Amino acid sequence: MATETQVAEGAAHAAEQVGMPQLDFATFPNQIFWLVVTLVVIYFVLSRIALPRIGAVLAERQGTISNDIATAEELKLQAQEAERAYQKALADARAEAQRIVAATKAEIKADLDAATAKADAEIGARSAEAEKQIAEIRAGALQSVTEVAKATALDVVAAMGFRADPTVVDAVVDAKLKG
Repeated sequence: MATETQVAEGAAHAAEQVGMPQLDFATFPNQIFWLVVTLVVIYFVLSRIALPRIGAVLAERQGTISNDIATAEELKLQAQEAERAYQKALADARAEAQRIVAATKAEIKADLDAATAKADAEIGARSAEAEKQIAEIRAGALQSVTEVAKATALDVVAAMGFRADPTVVDAVVDAKLKG
């Protein structure tokens, strides 16, 4: 029964208290003690465990960002150098192409000049041969004209009723043809 009396007294006492126990001034020192203990524990947990980890993560991120920026700058410089090398190679290739075009033009011109000289020489040889043939034909024609003139003169003299000496007729015709 002793416990029943205590329970009854506790119920009676609880019935007398109305409101929140946190606002009871009798429990303030106890609440302040535990508040201070909790704040100290939270401070030590944050300052010794959580904040160093967060700081390390932030420092690592900052280092990664700095390294990435430095790498990006280095790659940018390499890209600029590669672009300059490409531009130089392109200019060299263009110059080489121009040189090849000029050499090819000179070679074609030399071949054309050689072919023209060969054709000129061949034309000159044929012209000389043709002139030689023309001279032979002319000489042959002149000789034929001379013979025909001599034969005609003999026939004309014979037709007139005279008898002419062929050597005299030859001499007269030769003299007339020479001018």
